[in-house]
Amino acid sequence: MGTTSISERDIAQLTPDDVKRLAVRLDQDEYDNPFDGLNDWHLLRAIAFHRPELVEPYIYLLDLEAYDEA
Repeated sequence: MGTTSISERDIAQLTPDDVKRLAVRLDQDEYDNPFDGLNDWHLLRAIAFHRPELVEPYIYLLDLEAYDEA
């Protein structure tokens, strides 16, 4: 079994249209197996860390919550 990895350079080259296509796939959630969806989710999460401006419209797909440790 192989793994797919994406580098910071790959993320830097993504366009808003690339991220939109990724978000549409995640939103539709019609994957042949659950690992494909999980890989897309991890990719969107990586993009959110490196280029948050691209993910802003799709942040709901990441289901991130702010934690108050106080």
